[in-house]
Amino acid sequence: MIETRDLTKMYGDLYALDRLSIKLERGDVYGFIGPNGSGKTTTMRILATLLNPSWGEATVCGYSIYNSSKDIRRVVGYMPDFFGVYDDMKVIEYLEFFAAAYRIQGPARRKKCEEVLEMVDLGYKRDALVTSLSRGMTQRLGLARVLLHDPQVLLLDEPASGLDPRARIELYNRLMELRRIGKTIMVSSHILPELAKVCNKIGIIERGKLEFDGDVETAIKQVRPRTKMMVGVGEGRNAEAKTLLEKEAGVLEIEHKEPEDYLIVTLGEGIKDGSFLADTLIRSGYRLKMLKEDEPNLEDVFIGITKGLTA
Repeated sequence: MIETRDLTKMYGDLYALDRLSIKLERGDVYGFIGPNGSGKTTTMRILATLLNPSWGEATVCGYSIYNSSKDIRRVVGYMPDFFGVYDDMKVIEYLEFFAAAYRIQGPARRKKCEEVLEMVDLGYKRDALVTSLSRGMTQRLGLARVLLHDPQVLLLDEPASGLDPRARIELYNRLMELRRIGKTIMVSSHILPELAKVCNKIGIIERGKLEFDGDVETAIKQVRPRTKMMVGVGEGRNAEAKTLLEKEAGVLEIEHKEPEDYLIVTLGEGIKDGSFLADTLIRSGYRLKMLKEDEPNLEDVFIGITKGLTA
């Protein structure tokens, strides 16, 4: 559905995008992650045919960005980080205006507008002025707008920007629904925990270069190849337990987290099961309060792969 090959954008001597090559299949939800100024918006604007690259190739649904811009715009819904709204319009009027621009005519236009309003849970605001909407509602209205022409591909640039926690959760629930009906979605965001729940693939970009492209599990293994266990014992004896566990053959290193007072135990190469730690502690008379794997999240992956640099 989306494929780029050595896609590059330069401004003078500056690489805003440096030989980007990615491939998204139908139904993929691709989390596009990177620091500010890393090239995420540039990529999306090129794919939406709003910006020409310096060189390289990109296709969307089989259409080239160079000679099929009209075809691409029929199959793509692009939602920028900030978009203009007409404050003196009602919500339903705003959507009908854009539906007319997509040449949706007659009774089908009103029906389609009502459908997308219900899809983003804004039906009860159909007759409200756009200027009266909260930030979260405005973002949902923007999502409704890009769904009007039933695009196969959605390019969503920071759709959760400025949203409160409830609004973010609701937005990502909508994305999961769109994924279930087969939409291909590229979404950039700095809200990484929610992003990890909806994406089956991620791309991490920095200074215009793609540093990682694949699934979340592979990214986690790249950042943390060894299993880490969180271990805690009762009666404030974690310092003693640390000395005991350091003698175990399957333990590589142990960090005592203070003042939380628990241990982070890194297991040796290839060891995934940390249950032997419990056996050792219990046999030695310790009361086990905590034993669980310290699972890295997408934020850990982001910090581990990027260096905080921008173009």
